[in-house]
Amino acid sequence: LKFSAHALSRIKERSIAMNDDLKGKLEKAVDTAAAKGSKESLILSKDAAFIVSVKNKTVITVLDRSQMSGNVFTNIDSTVVI
Repeated sequence: LKFSAHALSRIKERSIAMNDDLKGKLEKAVDTAAAKGSKESLILSKDAAFIVSVKNKTVITVLDRSQMSGNVFTNIDSTVVI
């Protein structure tokens, strides 16, 4: 699993805690979405939302919990809750 420069910037500026456990869950979620034929997925964790290009295995952007409310997520074809 890769992180785009944009995603890395958002993780840093929004102080989103990334650890090996979360990265492992993200990788598993991407694999699950890929097995179902997804191309772009919204992956929801307890504290953040990740928009992921499943076919490229790349996290495109990240939002923290406070930024999720009221957002409309477009151009996704699946959601995985981790």
